[in-house]
Amino acid sequence: MRHRAIHALFALAVLMAGTAGAVGASGKASTADHSKFEELAGPFDSGEAVTRACLKCHTEASHQIMQTRHWTWDYANPATGQRLGKKTMVNAFCIGDQSNEPFCQSCHIGYGWKDKHFDFTDASRVDCLACHNTGEYTKPFGFAGNPVTVRSEYPPGSGKFVEPIDLAKIAQAVGPTRRDNCGACHYNGGGGDGVKHGDLDSSLNTATHELDVHMDKDGLNFSCSTCHVSDQHAVAGSRIAMTAADPHPALLRGEKSERNPAACQACHGDKPHKESLLAAERLNAHTDTLACQSCHIPAFARGGVSTKMAWDWSQAGQLDAEGKPLQKKDDHGHVIYDSKKGAFVHGQNVTPAYQWFDGRVTYTLLNDTIDPTTRVPINVFHGEPGAPNARIWPVKVFHGRQPYDTERNTLLVPSVGVPNDSAFWYNFDWPKALAAGAEATGAPFSGKYDFVDTQMLWPITHMVAPKEKAVACQECHADDGRLAGIEGVYIPGRDRSPWLDRLGWLAALAALLGVSLHATARVVTHLRKED
Repeated sequence: MRHRAIHALFALAVLMAGTAGAVGASGKASTADHSKFEELAGPFDSGEAVTRACLKCHTEASHQIMQTRHWTWDYANPATGQRLGKKTMVNAFCIGDQSNEPFCQSCHIGYGWKDKHFDFTDASRVDCLACHNTGEYTKPFGFAGNPVTVRSEYPPGSGKFVEPIDLAKIAQAVGPTRRDNCGACHYNGGGGDGVKHGDLDSSLNTATHELDVHMDKDGLNFSCSTCHVSDQHAVAGSRIAMTAADPHPALLRGEKSERNPAACQACHGDKPHKESLLAAERLNAHTDTLACQSCHIPAFARGGVSTKMAWDWSQAGQLDAEGKPLQKKDDHGHVIYDSKKGAFVHGQNVTPAYQWFDGRVTYTLLNDTIDPTTRVPINVFHGEPGAPNARIWPVKVFHGRQPYDTERNTLLVPSVGVPNDSAFWYNFDWPKALAAGAEATGAPFSGKYDFVDTQMLWPITHMVAPKEKAVACQECHADDGRLAGIEGVYIPGRDRSPWLDRLGWLAALAALLGVSLHATARVVTHLRKED
């Protein structure tokens, strides 16, 4: 019960700290009805106008936001020394942000980031509505993170129009952050619902108990902020600086701690099992080796939304007989080929891969030299087998095929999403797209390119199944089980030791001999009594 109490406290804290509307996401009444604020009556012709109204009361909000990675998309990892963040990192999906800002920045919590000249110090550029709207708020791709306030044709000359939204109506109904606020970006990274993570997609908005015991809409009904607690808008938990092992008891209510509140142990402790003494001891002993997620997330992409498992950019650019872009779908309606992006492989109910992980992650960056004769790791999860600070974690292994400079042996970022002559989606010209991307990133480009196989890992930590659906013992304790390739741990049923086998057989023979001698003695004693 203690972990539920802690989560309830977190939820209440978020409710009280947030810019709440008339009724919060938890169902508790707020102390403010924003529909009665004259400052929010509008009309508003831009997102910045809304933010300026918000800041009249929430005077420190923008300043707090501007200190966070959600705003800067830039992060110096103290564990590895690498400069990371979406602003400059490379991935195996849409590849990179630079040169594609007006398209990619629809997921930035700011307005108007269309190129490298964006002003990160302008408080009015902070988008309060992205996290606190309660519906009807959208920031379409291509508008540099700006909401559309007048009917707009996009792409220009396409005959397709984006309809405006009512910013005053949306501002008057703000509330605490909800799952769909976070999911608007975190579900849809990589170009679509569930594409990147595998354990984050829109099915969590209406999660059942079987899909996620924490987000179960008819049960605990956690929001993201219940675990990813914020302090002055800095949100706990990050895939690029993770807590892989936290061997401590659960945090107490109100306890101040440097520990990560988004880690399982923050609420459950590192010895969470309460079954019979023998069973609890046996299961709790596993926590010295296994991450909680390894047993309690048997598969990802379980909610009916597929996740991409592979993406081949080298096949992009094929056109139909009329010279127009085309798409192909599988029998389930999943796009498996798109002229703009190439070929895809989808997966649902995917069994994770497993590996040792101590929380350190290093990335291949644009200036790093790669070896194109092998599959290039976009990121590497570090952890020595059996190390006390490492645990065996479930991961999604994603395979890509993406462009690189064959002279310099470096990865390349293509310009793809902005409607102009240099963007691949509009000209299907790789040399132009790669040259434009290189110019935007400031990286040299020899003009010679090819495609290289890549791999990217994603930690699996959502979609926690009910305990009855946890990974069964025999799924790991077997020759070909889930942990077949994991070193640094002895797994009965998988591993063999000649000396242990001999000792086992000797123990069995000794037991058999003891039983035989006892039976013989009983028979002899019985016969003597009869005489």
